Amino acid sequence: MTGISSLWTSRKEKERRRVATLRTRDGDDCRRCRRALRFDLPAGHDLAPKVEPMAVDARAEELERMCLTHWRCNPSMLDHTGEVLDRVRRKAEAELLAKPRRRKKAAAAR
Repeated sequence: MTGISSLWTSRKEKERRRVATLRTRDGDDCRRCRRALRFDLPAGHDLAPKVEPMAVDARAEELERMCLTHWRCNPSMLDHTGEVLDRVRRKAEAELLAKPRRRKKAAAAR
């Protein structure tokens, strides 16, 4: 059992070192949504940092091709977090409501 325990501990420590290295390189903001990461939260939390590849073909060990993101951010490299989608939706609704309504010609003739 100690072999499995030490393997798990070494993986967690390796992940901590990767996060620390990327944090010093990139700063404290998410690469995708550009909002602050919370380094005090446990792994798996929506606002905690997660190491993600910048490109689909990036190898897992190449830190030059990795970045820090929130767990909640969409991995498609687009800003599709809930907040961004909400802003886009509100903007589209405002543009729609700003357009004047057209009357139907048949109803206008009566």
